[in-house]
Amino acid sequence: MAAAVPLLLLLAAAAAASPAAGGGKQTHIKLYFHDVLSEPSPTAVRVARAAVTNTSKTGFGLVTIIDDPLTEGPDLNSSTPLGRAQGTYIAAGKDEVALLMNMNFVFQAGTYNGSTVAIMGRNPVFDAVREMAVIGGTGVFRMARGYAQARTHTFDLKSGDATVEYHLYINH
Repeated sequence: MAAAVPLLLLLAAAAAASPAAGGGKQTHIKLYFHDVLSEPSPTAVRVARAAVTNTSKTGFGLVTIIDDPLTEGPDLNSSTPLGRAQGTYIAAGKDEVALLMNMNFVFQAGTYNGSTVAIMGRNPVFDAVREMAVIGGTGVFRMARGYAQARTHTFDLKSGDATVEYHLYINH
């Protein structure tokens, strides 16, 4: 048993230092996500709904596919493009407006060009700050772990268009 203790300590130290444990680099990225449902050029499209969705106060059962622009600043037309948010969100809250987000932030410019960050989690959209998990990545962010915080910057109740400020805290 005494010999097993040093071996366990050695394995624990190796796991803590390995890239699989998140590596040693931490990156913080602030960007803006533009969810455009309105015409003439939507970047978010509703693709499925349950029968109950039509009478639900929360949109429960609605599935939306996204290919949303990501920019450096909040203005879609004048901010530097960084990439796209590609994935889905599903209205998963029956009694509260809460989305299940499943998306990849695909970087197509700047320092992280060619890399992705995978984000998944619950998004109670009317909370001031929502936190979701960073569950992986590619390129610079291979083996990434961390979290994303979302804050609504603007929301048009009539069109459904929204600009959301994201802060990504990534260990890789």
